[in-house]
Formats: sequence, C-alpha cells, structure tokens
Amino acid sequence: MQSVIQTVSLRGVDVLPVSVQVHISNGLPAMAIVGLADKSVAESKERVRAALSSLGLASPAKRVAVNLAPADIIKEGAHFDLPIAMGILLAMGVLPADSLDGFVVFGELSLSAEINKVSGILPVALHASSIGAGLVCPHENGPEAAWAGQIDIAAPSRLSDLISHIKGVTRLPAPEQFLLTQNEDGPDMADIVGQETARQALEIAAAGGHHMLMIGPPGAGKPMLASKLPALLPSLTPEEALETTIIHSVANQLSASGLVSRRPYRDPHHSASMASLVGGGNKALPGEASLAHHGILFLDELAEFNRAALDGLRQPLETGEIIVARANHHIRYPARFQLIAAMNPCRCGYLCDAERACSKAPVCAQNYMARISGPMLDRFDITLEVEEVLPEQLLSSSASEPTAAIKSRIDAARQFASQRLNIKDAPLNVTMTAAEIKAEIGSNPEIADLLNNEMKSQKLSARGLHKAVRVARTIADLNASPIISRLHMLEALSYRRFLTGRLHSG
Repeated sequence: MQSVIQTVSLRGVDVLPVSVQVHISNGLPAMAIVGLADKSVAESKERVRAALSSLGLASPAKRVAVNLAPADIIKEGAHFDLPIAMGILLAMGVLPADSLDGFVVFGELSLSAEINKVSGILPVALHASSIGAGLVCPHENGPEAAWAGQIDIAAPSRLSDLISHIKGVTRLPAPEQFLLTQNEDGPDMADIVGQETARQALEIAAAGGHHMLMIGPPGAGKPMLASKLPALLPSLTPEEALETTIIHSVANQLSASGLVSRRPYRDPHHSASMASLVGGGNKALPGEASLAHHGILFLDELAEFNRAALDGLRQPLETGEIIVARANHHIRYPARFQLIAAMNPCRCGYLCDAERACSKAPVCAQNYMARISGPMLDRFDITLEVEEVLPEQLLSSSASEPTAAIKSRIDAARQFASQRLNIKDAPLNVTMTAAEIKAEIGSNPEIADLLNNEMKSQKLSARGLHKAVRVARTIADLNASPIISRLHMLEALSYRRFLTGRLHSG
C-alpha cells in the first residue's frame, strides 16, 4: 500500500521538485513524516487526519510513513498538506492509483477539509507547465495559476470537491485569468508648481531609469516629486509583469490572484530593518528591494535609515539581484529597481537659510551626510538640490506642464534610443556597459577632454564618470541627438557636482 504524489518546495522564486511518498504498513497506528520537514510540515499530520475525519474517512489503523524526497533539502510550508492527504487516499485505495499521475499537487488543508489559499502559486504553475504536467491548487489561487499558460488546472475549494472531480462525479471549472484592477490615473505633474530643475531631473531619470537623490529643506515637495514618477514610466511588458507577479506571489503580497500590470512603487519607512529592505528573516522572504523589481524603490529621509540596511542595497544596485545566504543554502531574488531617495541637508533641515539654520551649521550638515556611506552616495546617477517653493509660486494661477506631455517626450526618447541602436526594445541607458560608454567617449574627443578635466578637478570616480556619461546619453536621447554634445555632458556633470562637493567637504 504505497503511492507517490508530485509537489514542489519553494526556495525564493526557484522551484525544487519534491516527491511525496506514502507507505502504509502493519504496525501500531501512527504517522511519521521524514525528509527534513520543518515544524509546519510536521504539523501536517494533524491537519490531514482531521480533514479526512471531517469527510467521514478514518485514518488507516496502521503505520503511515510519509517521505519527502529528496531528503537532503529542507521542506517548509503548509502546502504539503494536500499532497500528503492525496497520497494517503491513493495508498488506501479510495482513489485510483494513477489518478494524479502527471499532476503537481500544492495546497494547505483546514481541519474541516477546506483547501486554503497559499503563496507562491505562480512559479509552481510555471514549473508544472515547463514539465508538461497539470496542477492541483486551491480555488482562490486558480486565477493566478491560469497565467502559466495552457495547462490542466484543478482548483477545488474543498477536499471533497477534488475527490468528486477525480471520480468523475462532478467537474471542476477551469479557472480564468484576470488582471488586477488598478487605477490608471496617477498623480499628475501639473500639481507641481515651480521646481523646474527638479522636474527636468525627474524627466531624465524616467527616460533613462537613473537613480536619483533629492536634497532639500522640509516642505520642498520631495516625496510629491517622487510620487509622480510611476505615471511617467511605460507599462510593464508581459515578461516583466510575470516576473514581478512571481515575486509578489512568493511574498504573499497579491491582494487578488491576478497579474500585476503596473510598475511597483515601494516606499518603506525609514525604520525598516535590513531583512525588510533587502530580504531575509526566518523564512527568507523577499524584501522591499525585490518587491520593487521593475519598479521604483523610494526612500524618504534617507539619512535616517539604518546604515547597514542602506549598504545592503549597494550590491543589488549593481547586479540587479539579491542573494540571501543561509548556512545550508542560498536564495536568489531579482531586484532590478530604480532607486529614488530624498533627504534634508542637515538634521534641522534649514542649512541654507541663515534665519532658520541651527547654531551647529555647517558641521551638522557634514555629520548628517556622513550617516550615508560614500560608496552608497556614489551610486546615485542624479543628485540635485531641491529648493523651497516661493509663496508667489504657490499662489500663482499659471498651470504647470501635465504628465501626458512629459510622458510623450520620454516615450519619444526611448523610441529614439531603439532606433539609434537598431533594436526593437532598447535597454535603459542606466544599464549601458563599459564598452558602450567607451565608444560614446571615443567618438567625441571634446567630451573625452571634458571628462578628463572633471576627474582631475572634481575628483570624479570611475563609477561617477560612467554614470555621468549614461545621464548625458539620456539627455541626448531626449533631444533626439545621435551624439553626446558638450552641453549634454555639462548638464549631466552638474547633477554630480553637488554630491562631489558634499563628499569632499565631509
């Protein structure tokens, strides 16, 4: 009396195949689960026993051994309930032995035999599709699983519904995929008065995907500027939407079982720990950086964040992924996000206002900036000073340029980049390689001389030089210029001089 059910174990966004092997033999009535099962899996035997009892099926009065193979990887999560229960039913002969051949089974059971919603169903469904198998999952997860493609999905709400479906008494309807309903009308740039330099920098950041740091006094509108950025960005491509939804599914962050259609915008509080920001914790779940994949991570009050947590973002800013290390395994999460940050120039916030600045200026500003490491600051492509809005600007009746007009220029710049590179969908300029940067500089001796002088006079780092060229290339694309001109390069360098001066003054 034995059976084998196919299921999986999730390790981040990666899926590891697992076989649930059930063997029933003579002996004292007991159930043992082996195969490096954690506490939640070990508790499955009580949930399975109660669920079977609620259906009027007594657990076999024999010894039941459940092996989760391969036995050398840790099994975590209550989603092993359903495959264990089905394995027992097959081994008891309640269901035909081959009734679940070619299916991956994944779900949690309640004591009343209901099949509860679980997290991470989309990567499981994609795994089932890749091996040509069907999927058995909770009813609430069905619409999410349907995005995996043309696979056979059985999504019952109760264990009895699944048994009736297998026996042919009733048929479970195929789940239908749907998009999450999201408001397409975001904040409009027309709400911003003044701040012409900041508006221009925001347009450049949106066009090239550049990381940006805004420094200014309280009330200057830094969070408001950041909140306008998502409306300037194009919608997610189908591939990006799938990747983003997988991460949110693993983190159980989907409010409904639909596909994410808009770019994420994450704005964690400055008290966030390293685990919540970059990922980790007891279950090694994805952090805010991964949840912002293909979107925006906004950090307000940057200097108030834990320094170690901020430095944890340095590597993913370069590589686009986060590796959560554990003693016996590593978990990889994608984390290609656009970092937008804001901070005050000092603790009181009024460094440049002699009437309101504290008595510790300018030392307090140097100490405040020192809360952020130099390598972290150097990873920002654009750094600008956001000035306080004047009363006459706030009370002015003149309208600012709306989001639609700015977005049209951004779309045109991205289209120009695609034509310039002769690629259908050109990558963002923030990802320009060293070879591409060298080619841009080498084709223009005037730019090479300008950068050479800048590195000597402003102590520009090699990373800073690369970032300046990337920003200049975006400015050139916004102006439909095939080459980077001297004016483009000077504007790009101006977005780094404020930061360079702060670093050297500290």
